[in-house]
Amino acid sequence: MMNNRSDVTRIRLFRNDFLERFTLISPAAFAVTWTIFLGFAIYASWGVTSFGMSIALVALGVLIWTLFEYIMHRFVFHLKFTSEWGRGLIFIAHGNHHSMPGDPYRNIMPPVVSVLISCGVWFLFVQMIGDAGSVLFVGFGIGYVVYDVTHYACHQFPMRGRILGALRQHHIRHHYAKQEGNFAITAILWDRVFGTYIPKKKKRA
Repeated sequence: MMNNRSDVTRIRLFRNDFLERFTLISPAAFAVTWTIFLGFAIYASWGVTSFGMSIALVALGVLIWTLFEYIMHRFVFHLKFTSEWGRGLIFIAHGNHHSMPGDPYRNIMPPVVSVLISCGVWFLFVQMIGDAGSVLFVGFGIGYVVYDVTHYACHQFPMRGRILGALRQHHIRHHYAKQEGNFAITAILWDRVFGTYIPKKKKRA
């Protein structure tokens, strides 16, 4: 996966070094993994439907991703368990990111999780609508890549400008203002739709 270069300042999730490696991912490894995986998905979906239908299915796949992103973040990553085992599981999945949000090797979901979940979603799409499900998955996969790139940038880059700045501020408020809100990363409209938007603090006169 990558060399573990900063154990001194990083939260360790597993005592086993082999398992620990699978919790880390560099931007370069992410780029290679998803270029190959999405390339294979595009190859599998090529010519399955007409050009117009393919565009529509890819757009729908992106939309489905944005809802999936919101639901996973709100209802899975912030699930409140009472058992020690459950709390430990959530900490491994997401809580460690809130404890150390600036760790560049944990701002991206490791492939052992993202690719596995994506394969399940791809299989589900194909079961639902046949071969066209591969086209739908391409949109879903593109949505995921945009999400993780955006999330990484929110923590590692200043992201100036109207749109990029708004995305970063939206997510940073989730970390430092109120964790039970601003669950969306890329499609921040969903927080307004579902009533979880955290408003900006009004500047004092």
